[in-house]
Amino acid sequence: CEDYRNTKSASKLSVKAQKIYDEFISTDAPREINIDHETRDITKANLLALTPSCFDPAQHKIYMLMAKDCYPRFLRSQTYRDLVQQAKQRTKNQDAKKALRVRPQLENWKLK
Repeated sequence: CEDYRNTKSASKLSVKAQKIYDEFISTDAPREINIDHETRDITKANLLALTPSCFDPAQHKIYMLMAKDCYPRFLRSQTYRDLVQQAKQRTKNQDAKKALRVRPQLENWKLK
């Protein structure tokens, strides 16, 4: 939608709008997004008079669904918890390596 929104050419706007609709909004779209029929109908009606913001209602619905459902569910998922654990372990390992590099420097400083 951001690429669509920044398009200046009316002919390109039309082609991009149809492509987005066919791929994501249409009820038989191969990558159909999860929006209610009212938002789908509004978006379809917006295609009759193209503007850079004609997909805004659908985009807003998707953001809200992500914020209220998908993202919190992801944060509770085992996959996310595993990633956090891996990141913590890497940080711990990197800190240990830094400590090993700094230690000889400190010992040299004490000798002087």
